[in-house]
Amino acid sequence: MFQYEKRLQFPVNIKEPNPKLAQVIITQFGGPDGELSASMRYLSQRFSMTDKKVAGLLTDIGTEELGHIEMICTIVHQLTRNLTMEQIERSGFDKYYVDHTAGVWPQAAGGIPFNACEFQVKGDPITDLVEDLAAEQKARSTYDNILRLIKDHDVCEPIRFLREREIVHFQRFGEALRMVTDKLDSKNYYAFNPSFDVKN
Repeated sequence: MFQYEKRLQFPVNIKEPNPKLAQVIITQFGGPDGELSASMRYLSQRFSMTDKKVAGLLTDIGTEELGHIEMICTIVHQLTRNLTMEQIERSGFDKYYVDHTAGVWPQAAGGIPFNACEFQVKGDPITDLVEDLAAEQKARSTYDNILRLIKDHDVCEPIRFLREREIVHFQRFGEALRMVTDKLDSKNYYAFNPSFDVKN
């Protein structure tokens, strides 16, 4: 069971609308390396994770990613609130506006809608943790790219915070992978699989 606190993990208070920037940042909601896929990845992988501590870590990080979704959606909302039709047309936000008005909808920066193919769950602890390490680095790279495009301090600060959390998560998943691999032995599927390795 999750407990919801009615506050953002990091404050978002954007004063100037910028629908062009919103179209870029929305990729961290519904894009291939965004927060929605991260939360679903970790909260799904935890069920087949054999190590209880690592399963707990996946739950913790997956839950935090839900908070990151809330931050990204707040940023997008604040960048697109109270837009005039002239701002919508001039910024190229008109295509999004036709389908969603100024609602926050999960898609990549290129307009591709979110789908479950954005994340992977194999049920294999090593495979899943390596996937998680890569996911955190891809998200960090995306935040790097977003930061290169931002001039507004009010937008930069929460994006920098989210980028820092990707680095922390990467480090935590590295620790988790070491915990899992340290327990490998001859009875473990990953070191010895009778269906492949036993010769008759």
